Amino acid sequence: MSEIPYNVGEGPATRVSLSLPEGTAEAIRRRVGKREFSAFITEAVERELRGQILDEYLADYERRQGVISEHEQERARGVFDEVFAEEGQWPAAS
Repeated sequence: MSEIPYNVGEGPATRVSLSLPEGTAEAIRRRVGKREFSAFITEAVERELRGQILDEYLADYERRQGVISEHEQERARGVFDEVFAEEGQWPAAS
């Protein structure tokens, strides 16, 4: 593991071993082709991390400020997406 603290989506590519059900792997290959398999997995994992980071933030906010409505949560997700799309960077997962 690197000592340089990279944020989600940053840093050089590194090889990892990944086990998937064969049906899932084949569905990915059919959808994006063999050459784009890693990029597809990377994008999916980054989306999941971004969602988890936002969920952590919203849970922390609710602990401090009280319950927020579904509408406010969706609004927060939109703002979160806009801000980090503009900056091109996501916070690190805690």
